[in-house]
Amino acid sequence: MQLRRGEDLAWIEGPEEWFAGEVRFGRHNEPSHETDLVVLGVSFDPGARTHWHSHPEGQVLYVLEGKAFVKTEDGEHVEAGPGDTVYAPAGELHWHGAAPDSSMTHLSITYGGATEWAGREVTDEEYGG
Repeated sequence: MQLRRGEDLAWIEGPEEWFAGEVRFGRHNEPSHETDLVVLGVSFDPGARTHWHSHPEGQVLYVLEGKAFVKTEDGEHVEAGPGDTVYAPAGELHWHGAAPDSSMTHLSITYGGATEWAGREVTDEEYGG
């Protein structure tokens, strides 16, 4: 068994090529040769968001605090709060972030390989609409 204290988690700033606004994230699990499971805590300031991306085997988002916006390329939009879970299936192009008036923290759970970034930011129209 291994205990990792929250205050010992290494939070880093989200790079501009993946995020808009102030975003911090920290890995909650140890990398392993046996699995490519990645569990990240991700904290978004109000209005901050990811760029468009997908995941080879999908992604589970578990909202811990605040209000999350999640939107798919086909226009499906959900708002999620503490205790809510959002699932993005394998290969689904999407983005997620905080509502304009609320910070938000979620756990991101993925496996199956690295995030596939689409190379484009979420426009203000896409964010608001």
